[in-house]
Amino acid sequence: MAVTRRGVEHGRARVLRFALAAGMLALLLDVATGIALAQGDAKRGQYLAKAGGCMACHTENKKDAKPFAGGRALKTPFGTFYGPNITPHPEAGLGSWSEADFMRAMHMGVRPDGAHYFPAFPYSSFTKITDSDLRDLWAFLRTLPPSGRANQAHDVRPPYNLRILVAGWKRLFFTPGPYISDPARPAAVNRGAYLVQALGHCGECHTPRNSLGGPNLDRFLGGAKKTADGEGGAPNLTPTRLKKLSDGELKDLLQTGLTADGDVVSEAMGEVIRNTTSQLTLEDLAAMMAYLRSLAPLPDEAK
Repeated sequence: MAVTRRGVEHGRARVLRFALAAGMLALLLDVATGIALAQGDAKRGQYLAKAGGCMACHTENKKDAKPFAGGRALKTPFGTFYGPNITPHPEAGLGSWSEADFMRAMHMGVRPDGAHYFPAFPYSSFTKITDSDLRDLWAFLRTLPPSGRANQAHDVRPPYNLRILVAGWKRLFFTPGPYISDPARPAAVNRGAYLVQALGHCGECHTPRNSLGGPNLDRFLGGAKKTADGEGGAPNLTPTRLKKLSDGELKDLLQTGLTADGDVVSEAMGEVIRNTTSQLTLEDLAAMMAYLRSLAPLPDEAK
């Protein structure tokens, strides 16, 4: 049977249409896969929220307070700051935010409207959190029940209440960028460093600050005579203090809040233990301890 030219062209057209359809399908599948990969893991994000201590700063300190709805007061030498509502409420919370807005706030300390956040929000530490962890954390926050609790205005004395001045503070004390692993250190120590420096933001309380609220990084984790709230102090976390504790004693302390001699930690640290360190996996807790023990010992601050 003879094959006409018209028939050949018709066959070619069918093959071309099939190829185009197959290509389009593959493209759509790639896009869908990319979107799926880009979506965060809310369950893992819940764990990260515990590792980051989000509950404490974003939940009012009173009975039956709604978790993550804001209102926690943080007293500082500059005034009192109040933790914001981070539930997905469209007006009172983060419901109108995009994931990019969240990433920018955590990494750069900038609001969706472009204004600077005050450094009472510890973005100096959170800037080190990886994109993938922030994506998971964002996914978890989106699962929270929305709360219409309005954010409370900060009570900060002039001129420290001027957000434009934070730009200068950032130039002096803020270095944005993710945590970078040290290939010369064991994986567990790097994991512990990430938990302490980024998610756990331990340096925010356990590193002394100057009169402008800038951290003295030469004494990172070396303890502070006064914490941000100006009440009490934060102990030295370098081996100067920790060498007195065995691994078992340090583990018990971070899980229960009880010292080896039967004493209890301060109220502030007790909350950190309840909400954060006691919620870590044994592997992450061991990594955190390994990192702290790897630090160069620093003397306690002079009285």
